[in-house]
Amino acid sequence: MNKKDHVLNGLLLGIGLGYVLHPAGDVETLRTVAAATIPVVLGALFPDVDTDFGRHRKTLHSLPVLAVFVAYPYVFDNLHWVWVGVLTHYVLDVVGSKRGIALFHPLSEKEYGLPIGVTTVSNYATVVTIVITALELAVVWAAITYAPQYLPSGFDVAVNAL
Repeated sequence: MNKKDHVLNGLLLGIGLGYVLHPAGDVETLRTVAAATIPVVLGALFPDVDTDFGRHRKTLHSLPVLAVFVAYPYVFDNLHWVWVGVLTHYVLDVVGSKRGIALFHPLSEKEYGLPIGVTTVSNYATVVTIVITALELAVVWAAITYAPQYLPSGFDVAVNAL
């Protein structure tokens, strides 16, 4: 996906997370939207920093990089939502684009992707982004509603940090 679609994904996720976590549509919902949106958008943009150094879709598009962002809130008690943006960036690049990403870089250069994606310049890239974002929010909603006991322990930290 391109930058515009990663930003769109982050914005829609921030708004969607606000309503999934606090569906009443009240002040608490708006507070959650405000607290989650900027970090999620920044996280959604971060992996593409590797276009300026390193090798794009390898250097910062790997599971070790994601692990750093998932661990960061536990160690420093901030950036609680940034990992969501990084993760969704990976999901968009794996599911939504034809090329995929090197999930195990630097151990392996092999790029993983699904054959259902589109090119980043496709007229359908934004539509694919919106569909994937809706599916991501549906998964989060289902996990919170039907399987909260299986959520990572840090998820409640991110929610309580709001």
